This record gives sequence, C-alpha cells and structure tokens, in this order.
Amino acid sequence: MQNEIIDIDEKHKEYTTLNLGPTHPATHGIFQNVLTMDGEIIVNSEQTVGYIHRAFEKIAEHRPFYQVTTLTDRLNYCSSPINNMGWHMTVEKLLGVEMPKRVDYMRVIIMELARISDHIVCNSVIGVDTGALTPFCFIFQDREKIYDIFEQMCGARLTTNIGRIGGLDRDWNDEVYRLIRKFLKEFPVAFRQFTNLLERNRIFLDRITGIGPISAERALNYGFAGPNLRAAGVDYDVRVATPYSSYQDFDFKIPVGTNGDTYDRFMVRQGEIWESLRIIEQALENLPPGKFFAEVPEFYLPPKEDVYNNMEALIWHFKIVMGETDVPKGEVYHSVEGANGELGYYLVSDGGRAAYRLHFRRPCFIYYQAFPEMVKGAVIGDAILTMSSMNVIAGELDG
Repeated sequence: MQNEIIDIDEKHKEYTTLNLGPTHPATHGIFQNVLTMDGEIIVNSEQTVGYIHRAFEKIAEHRPFYQVTTLTDRLNYCSSPINNMGWHMTVEKLLGVEMPKRVDYMRVIIMELARISDHIVCNSVIGVDTGALTPFCFIFQDREKIYDIFEQMCGARLTTNIGRIGGLDRDWNDEVYRLIRKFLKEFPVAFRQFTNLLERNRIFLDRITGIGPISAERALNYGFAGPNLRAAGVDYDVRVATPYSSYQDFDFKIPVGTNGDTYDRFMVRQGEIWESLRIIEQALENLPPGKFFAEVPEFYLPPKEDVYNNMEALIWHFKIVMGETDVPKGEVYHSVEGANGELGYYLVSDGGRAAYRLHFRRPCFIYYQAFPEMVKGAVIGDAILTMSSMNVIAGELDG
C-alpha cells in the first residue's frame, strides 16, 4: 500500500492506492484491481484484464479441431460442458451436420446440469463474501452429485472434455439415468433449504441490496449478456432468441430483475436453477430414441472396439485425432447460453486442418470491463460482492 497526492479541483486531497489482487483470497482467482481509495470509499478502479496471459485462441489456431475441446474446458471451468458443446456445435455448423434429436436432448441435459453447478458456485460464494459460510458448505454436496453424473458419463468431473464433434462419445448407461433421476428428486429439497438460509436472512439481504447496480442501458452498451443482463431488466437469452440443440422444444421461463444490483443477480441465478431443473425433467421424459451420434465418419471417431479389430477404423481414428482431414472453407459464428452469458465461437476456415482464425466471445471479458463503474463510490466489501455476483471467471478473461 502506498500514498499519493492528487490535485482535485485545485485542492490537495490525500488518496490511498490499494492493490486488490492478483492473489488476494477475496478475489476468487487471478485478478488485479488497483483501487484508488478516499478512506473506505472507492474513487476509481483499474483492473488488469487477462492477467494470466494464456493466449488460448492462438493456441487453438495451431491445433486440430478435436484438440481444441480441452482448451474450451478451461474457459469457464465451473461449467465446462457448456463450453464443449458450444465448440462442437460450431464445428458441426461449419460442416453442415444435422444432429439427431437424441443428441440434442442429451446435450441439453448436460448443459443444464452444468448451469446448475455453475450457479451453485456463484450464489454460495456470494453468501461466503457476506460471512454466511454454512450455505456454501451445505449446497456444495449437491454440486458434487452433478460431478458424479459427469464422471459416469465421460470419466471426468471438472474439465470434462465431454462429447465429440458429431455427437457424444458413448451412450449413457443405466447408472447415468439413475443418478440424474436421483438428483432431480433430492436436489430440490436441498436447494429449498439453501434458499431459506439466504433469501430469508436479513443480514445477507442488507449486504447485497443496492450493491453494484447497473442500468439496462449501460449493460447493453457494455455488451452484457446472461444473468448479469437479465438482472438489469433485459430478458435476452440465447436459448430463446436463437434456439440451438432443440431448445425450442422446451417450456421454461426467463427470470428477470429490475435494478441490476447484486440482489437481482443473485435472484436471477436462483430462478434459473429452478428453470434448469424443469428443462432437464422435460428432456429426460421426452428423450427421443435413436443414435447418439451423426453419420459423419470423416469427423466422428469410430467405436473403440472397431479401432482395435478393424484396420479401416484404426486409420480413420488416427486421421481424425491427428487432424489429417480437411474441413470445408467457410466462416461461421455460433453462440450458446453459457452460465454467465452468451458464449460465442467465431471460426474462419481456409479449408485446412485447423482454424485459420478463431475468436471466442467470452462473457466475462466483456462485462468485467464495467467493474470500475459499478464499484465507484462503494466500499471494499461491496467491491468484492459485486465481483462475486458478476461471476467473473479468470479463465475466460484471457484471449
């Protein structure tokens, strides 16, 4: 911490410069925020966007399409399956692949489970930042149950690398369905208890109401999307505006706030958890029969049994994994409703074996730029709450 003298309105006033981060535990990750303080009041904030310098877009341009999936895992790692599905759909759009309905519905179940998992992290951490640790410890048990489902689906939990270009890597076994149904039965009970611990907690409500507000106009000007935009009163949701993966088949509501503050962001995510449960129930009940992959042998990996016993399948497996199959020339953009906003992939192909240019529209990168405006005039504790309620994930900030 250091002191500096700034001349404001021809009067000398002493300000304090506080380096909040990049390793401060309250910032929940690698964030550097340089705050200019007038006592306890934040006069200005300057953040470093992209502190960890991973350059994953340029790395992805030098990798075969299949090997990009593991990079998308590390965007919003709290809901990595959504990142995976979005990338696969982008490549499928370039290839002109029509997906079976069964794949669409299975992907919807995976993405909505990931959305619930992500919102659990965000909202429980908001509680922690107000001093309410119990709800966090309580609800995280149910987040682990979602990871149990992912592990049964693909063998991984956090960074899942789930699915493939052209479908899923395997059909679900009976245990997957059992775990999903068990979760749908047990989670609502636990979530209601979590809700009561916070939504009826006067200290918690006093700490988040009116904190870090942003108007609908300013949110749109910045390019907000997802829960942060809907909390400001704009009912934009990619799943409804430009449906993908058969989302048009499902009945669900879009929770919307009014003031765009921490309370509204918390409540919008609370509402979205209930809506995600509704979507999963509908998808599971109406899951169509058929294959779990599309007929694109040039890009969809053959079954392992065939690879071990059939020379042609072995050759195709090698060619696909090593990126030795040229893709069509083209330029596509595809977006999905990520847990914290519109996650888009802009892909330019020159007909080669890797992307000529690739850009990821990371929602965190866009809305985090509004942070100085949202915390100006607040105190340090409010700045931490604002950051938590925005659901800033460090992995999405770097390009």
